[in-house]
Amino acid sequence: MLSQNPQHPRHLRRELLAGISTLVVGLLAGKAHARTIKGALPWSPGAAAPPAEVHAGPWCFFTPEEASTVEALVDRLIPPDEKVPGGKDAGCAVFIDRQLAGPFGNAGGRYMQPPFAAGTPEQGDQSPLTPAERYRRSLTALDGLSRERCAGKSFAAIAAGDQDTLIVGLESGAVQLDGIDGKAFFELLLQNTKEGFFADPVYGGNRDMAGWKMVGYPGLPATYREDIKTYFGKKYDKPPRSIADFS
Repeated sequence: MLSQNPQHPRHLRRELLAGISTLVVGLLAGKAHARTIKGALPWSPGAAAPPAEVHAGPWCFFTPEEASTVEALVDRLIPPDEKVPGGKDAGCAVFIDRQLAGPFGNAGGRYMQPPFAAGTPEQGDQSPLTPAERYRRSLTALDGLSRERCAGKSFAAIAAGDQDTLIVGLESGAVQLDGIDGKAFFELLLQNTKEGFFADPVYGGNRDMAGWKMVGYPGLPATYREDIKTYFGKKYDKPPRSIADFS
């Protein structure tokens, strides 16, 4: 059916474009605050507030039983040797605990609205569960499975070889947890354990900078920028430094 409006569509289009251009100009006039920066950066060094340093202490998210399970898990993912502490002594469980107690745990900043469907590996986690919910359910299910298979013993209490068997099963998908995706839990746990082992110690992991010392990483990048020319092609022999060293 033809429109009853006698005005030509071309005129309507012209008026629409004119109105949009007026709106855009008005918005730009009200929002633009451009200025020219010359000679120096527009901020003062050291003006940012560093994160609060995490210290070992009472658990913020984990129950004592959950914490024991996580400490056992991270110590099998990164076992100790004569030179480097394992995941437990490096503070990986403390790092994960504090992260789960904060925005990461409740999926702060993530889109968490339906529909939910299994995504491709490239898409990442598409689950409706927050990281905190995934840990809580998975740890309960893992402990229950351990008690079922190992004469009523919790995961933290069974032998290291039996722990490894369950962990390898989670990784491959051969071990199923009751009501929760065990493989997805393993992948999240492994990622968080690596983060805890190599993150700045200010966040509770990488205790005594063990991870950095192991790989020869000098720490906070801004602390060694003046040494690049001096140490180019040479071993960097200064101790690593944390954010906490400058707070």
